[in-house]
Amino acid sequence: MDVMEAILTRRSIRKYAPGKISEEQLMTIIKAGCHAPSAHNRQPWHFVVIRNREKLKKIAEFHTYAKMLHDADTCIVVCGDKERQPQTGFLIEDCSAAIQNMLLAVHGMGLGAVWCGLYPVIHLTRGMKQLLSLPETIIPVGMISIGHKGEEKAAADRFDKSKIHYEEW
Repeated sequence: MDVMEAILTRRSIRKYAPGKISEEQLMTIIKAGCHAPSAHNRQPWHFVVIRNREKLKKIAEFHTYAKMLHDADTCIVVCGDKERQPQTGFLIEDCSAAIQNMLLAVHGMGLGAVWCGLYPVIHLTRGMKQLLSLPETIIPVGMISIGHKGEEKAAADRFDKSKIHYEEW
């Protein structure tokens, strides 16, 4: 799939059909995340892969917008390491770039995914830290629910020329 086609046609998929994500697909998705740009090339990201049904259900219990995890095959929690990138703003940007790369990789493989935010919502980050036994220096930034598509969504044209400003506002 062409890069622009992937960008313009990627949609958030919240309904999944039965089927497993292969280890090869999983590693390709994570590799895409690892190739995101990062401030000062600090690469502060870590990836927690969750396939355990009970853990997926527990996430859906404390995260209002993660009910799709009941049917997802895999969830990847993208975390940032404050020791590698002490500037929280950069850490969040870096992990967000990794998440976007991963979403595009998932779409390019014909799979479905949706990004669910965690940071800066305290009860979500706290819940994830406890569930995954994350070290103190690790911030859970966001998570991606992944599975075989159980729905198709048409591309949405989000281009808005009125949001372009030249030289000044």
